[in-house]
Amino acid sequence: MSDPIDTPPKKEEVTQTFSHEYVRELREENKSHRLSNQELAAKLKAAEEARANAAKDLEAKLSEEKKASNQRVLMAELKVAAKDAGLIDLDALKLADLSKVVLKDDGTIEGVDTLFKGLKETKPYLFGAASSSSTTEPPPKTPPVAKKATEMTPQEYAVAKSELLK
Repeated sequence: MSDPIDTPPKKEEVTQTFSHEYVRELREENKSHRLSNQELAAKLKAAEEARANAAKDLEAKLSEEKKASNQRVLMAELKVAAKDAGLIDLDALKLADLSKVVLKDDGTIEGVDTLFKGLKETKPYLFGAASSSSTTEPPPKTPPVAKKATEMTPQEYAVAKSELLK
């Protein structure tokens, strides 16, 4: 005997359960939902593309800013090292070959000693004595007292007056 699920129903057994008008209404409703879904899918795709483009732009800007920031830190560190090395004019750093000087992740610079050693050999006139914040002599304990005009000789008074009127 055959299975009733595998055999198609006979024409006499098929009865119409929904009217043609109701089926047409359902199909129109389905069509409107399908079109709405397609529009939303297109908008979603456009939004995802815009987000991806914005992320790329943001990464590019972030990379540029990081590079510029690292360059500013490198120049600041170089200026400090240049002062310690005795460089007279910091504008000479603009002329130096900074391609071998690298800023490490920990904020230190590598290759600065070689840079200044080479500059001292090739252009010694750019360097003077290494700068120091301390002086060789301590300042006097009491400030110098100016001599009063009544205590000056006429010659000293004339010299002091001419100095003031310059």
